Amino acid sequence: MLNHVNTTDILSAIRLGCETMSRVFDERHNYSPYFGAYLRPTAFLKFSNIYSDAHVPGRHLNALLTAEDAVGVVIQESVIEKHSSAAFRSFSGSLALPLNRDTPGDSPIIFTPHNIREGLHGLYALARYRNSFKARELVESCIKVINDFWNPDSGWNYDNLENQHGLNCISKPGFIGGLARAIGPLTKYFIFTGYAPALELAVVLKDVALNGYFTEEGNYDVSRLGTHVHSITCTMSSLAQLADLTKDSLLMSRVKVFYDNGLKELRDEIGWSLEVNRVERNSDVGEGNNSGDILETALLLGSSGYTSYFQDAERILRCHLLPSQLRDISFVPDCLDGCATGCSHHVAGRLKGAFGFPAPYGHEPVGSVDLKFNLDIVGGVVGSLCEAHRSITNYDGNSHRINLLFDINNKYISIDSQYTHPELRLLLKHPGLLNLRLPLWLNPETINVSGYEGSLINYEGYLHLSNLPVGELISVKFDMPTEEIILEHRMRNIRTRIKGDQVASMENFGTDLTFFRPLE
Repeated sequence: MLNHVNTTDILSAIRLGCETMSRVFDERHNYSPYFGAYLRPTAFLKFSNIYSDAHVPGRHLNALLTAEDAVGVVIQESVIEKHSSAAFRSFSGSLALPLNRDTPGDSPIIFTPHNIREGLHGLYALARYRNSFKARELVESCIKVINDFWNPDSGWNYDNLENQHGLNCISKPGFIGGLARAIGPLTKYFIFTGYAPALELAVVLKDVALNGYFTEEGNYDVSRLGTHVHSITCTMSSLAQLADLTKDSLLMSRVKVFYDNGLKELRDEIGWSLEVNRVERNSDVGEGNNSGDILETALLLGSSGYTSYFQDAERILRCHLLPSQLRDISFVPDCLDGCATGCSHHVAGRLKGAFGFPAPYGHEPVGSVDLKFNLDIVGGVVGSLCEAHRSITNYDGNSHRINLLFDINNKYISIDSQYTHPELRLLLKHPGLLNLRLPLWLNPETINVSGYEGSLINYEGYLHLSNLPVGELISVKFDMPTEEIILEHRMRNIRTRIKGDQVASMENFGTDLTFFRPLE
């Protein structure tokens, strides 16, 4: 069964994901957000005593409010209020840390450093996009608590947290699975507020990350970095964000060397990434969050001067992230209350637009015993898609720069992609030099530009067109070659036919709910 409604539209994927994040609440328990979401063998939603309060609302607030700002998605204020209530509740314990409850009726006392990234992301979004003074107070209190109970040499003082403050520290991850993940939201909070302790803590965490984890060689060492791949990829993207803010070329080069080397053990050529790196786990099971972080890192590398990484970003979007969104839910019977433990009404309808744990070829990896879409992942991927949409093109007042070959129509430019139209069509709404990224597979001799009389200058991976008329259509045509590649996975090689940077067909090994036509 082909379970993919074909799309190359980032904006529609963002909108659909926002709708999913608006339907995650348990009406029976004060609108607490669900975390686990299963469609096979039984459809049901599940509260998590580690992640529902302290993790889900942070991811979702960051994504929803970023989507509102970046692409103009209309979010019902009641949805923001429900997520905000959950986020504030998670910080209402004995210390300003993101805490969870054992059951929806308990007090928040469960702590793991793994959730600090998500807790801070939600508060940052409320501070920036809703001007929430309460969120700012909590971020700054949380930073103080971290400085009081953690240091770079000895880590967390769990004894004090448990014995003096009554917290139940049921998960004690290492540095990469814990506090390192928070570099990103700390960086974002400093950019918005200028609050110096946020940047100071981010720099301390960066120094620890470079000293013992993301080394000069850029290799992947499981004893240092662990097996939870999303913690690795989100720390990598966080370091790239900090490098971009501070214009630290040495830090960005450290990110690049890991991207080029160690990351290859955890991803494939189209951006699929392993969920957990353990021999006993199904190695076809991926995670959308990871691909989103890899995408964001590629965008930051591209904008810092390594422009070829924009092509990797485009391939990740077209070949994996966008196809892996759950759009066709016709295979799920509409499940009613009481049909399974923890079940909620209309599970299938709630999950339309979700992202989860796909294989490269489909939603259901060969050998999987269930089909799940943990709801926090929707927020992670939608946030990454927003950054991709922002990166399609930019205008600095003098020149337009097209980095990703997607359709877009904004106040500066209109672009119809050659992936969705007979040719690439451009219409400038403001004057300036046009810089169009050329994919590495493109033969420059096949480029044909209509509506332009000037010279075609191909320089550093971009086609440069000057003195373009405003308000007149320019068309750019070029050959888009088809090639067959092999995705080398641990359990199998996956033959894949790609046209340009988009999958035309792929081996699926007879499994169900596939994304692409089967490669014959």
